[in-house]
Amino acid sequence: MTISKDIFRAYDIRGIVETALTPDAVELIGQAFATEALSQDQKTVVIGRDGRLSSPELATRLSKGLRAGGCDVIDVGMVPTPVLYYATHKLKTGTGIMVTGSHNPPQYNGLKMLIAGNTLHGDGIQALYQSIVEDRLNKGEGTHKEHNILPDYLDTIVNDIKLSRPLNIAVDCGNGVAGVCATELFTRLGCKVTELFCDVDGNFPNHHPDPSRPENLADLQQAIKDNALDIGLAFDGDGDRVGILDDKARILWADRQMMLYAADVLKRKPGAQIIFDIKSTSNLETVIRNLGGVPLMWKTGHSFIKAKMKETGAELAGEMSGHIFFKERWFGFDDGLYSAARMLEIVSQYDEPSSVIFDTLPDSVNTPELQIHFDEGEHYKFMHKFIDESIFEDATTNTIDGIRVNFNDGWGLVRPSNTTPCLVLRFEANDETNLSRIQNVFREKLLAIDSSLELPF
Repeated sequence: MTISKDIFRAYDIRGIVETALTPDAVELIGQAFATEALSQDQKTVVIGRDGRLSSPELATRLSKGLRAGGCDVIDVGMVPTPVLYYATHKLKTGTGIMVTGSHNPPQYNGLKMLIAGNTLHGDGIQALYQSIVEDRLNKGEGTHKEHNILPDYLDTIVNDIKLSRPLNIAVDCGNGVAGVCATELFTRLGCKVTELFCDVDGNFPNHHPDPSRPENLADLQQAIKDNALDIGLAFDGDGDRVGILDDKARILWADRQMMLYAADVLKRKPGAQIIFDIKSTSNLETVIRNLGGVPLMWKTGHSFIKAKMKETGAELAGEMSGHIFFKERWFGFDDGLYSAARMLEIVSQYDEPSSVIFDTLPDSVNTPELQIHFDEGEHYKFMHKFIDESIFEDATTNTIDGIRVNFNDGWGLVRPSNTTPCLVLRFEANDETNLSRIQNVFREKLLAIDSSLELPF
């Protein structure tokens, strides 16, 4: 069979199930993965799946492919992505695949993969494609068994996190797979939980399970106001990201959450390195430095961040999208449920409401993530041209991931998304006037490359 090259993305495999990431394709990918895993002396693979309608069939075919390639499969069932990651540590395989479309629309699905403790990304994912196309697939006969790891995962968090006072919270799972355990976890930690959309439904009938988009937080904001709650938590479709709202229903974006996490980690790990992605506020770097930590800006993408953590020994990392990675007291993978528990632990240590705590964090005038949509693959071509042809005066540039242009009074960023064909933009400045000025500079440069672009700012 032919398999679409487009589904092999920068940090996972992702596509529309009907046409691209078909059950047949997933079975072949399983066999290719087994071939690669065995070449690294990894025989046992843990698999899990999210709550999408296509996930049970894809997980079945994935297991079939892995076994045909000679690997043994341990199936942990329908769980959040971080529970699959946890299983690879706990069951000492270091190797696993999560069937998840994350926050993509219902017709999509995907695979997040790791071998011997390393998340597959970039060339590692392309190598799977090549081994399928060239028919270099191992043939064998592996075994399949099921294992319920969820109780163990919840016990481990409950034993690690200690709240100083009970909190009254709302949890919005957006009908994603975090719903299988979120209420139980936070109730056991000592919270009173108001549930929103915690039943798993792959149609996502209420709102899209993506807490990085403000429009998806409206129900949670209403619940906080209606019930006078201390804090609100919103999880993405597979539970590896969390959105956090204060008692006034205001969003605390992940780059400012990181200021609290950094302060907490640096109390116990003075001088630790802390990583954040290129979309983060410049205030975060300043806060980390002032707390005695070592800040490092890196590429956006959970695979890239995890690889950099491993390389540097960083104790904490975070992305603007809501992926937070704790190595201190945890395992170094992105885990929305554990990160939320750490935030509750921090907030419970104060007598003041969460809004007062969050207001002490430095802020700036900034935009959320903005997007310019392109046809498949075209955004990469535009990005190369933009970097090659644009000259920014009185500024320094960083091109580790797209281009971030730093001025004295703010910055602007354009980078290519690795999950959808669009450019992602973000702007920040010390006041509205300078924000407008920086946006105007970018507007002029973007339209100089393609005057037909529809800009979202």
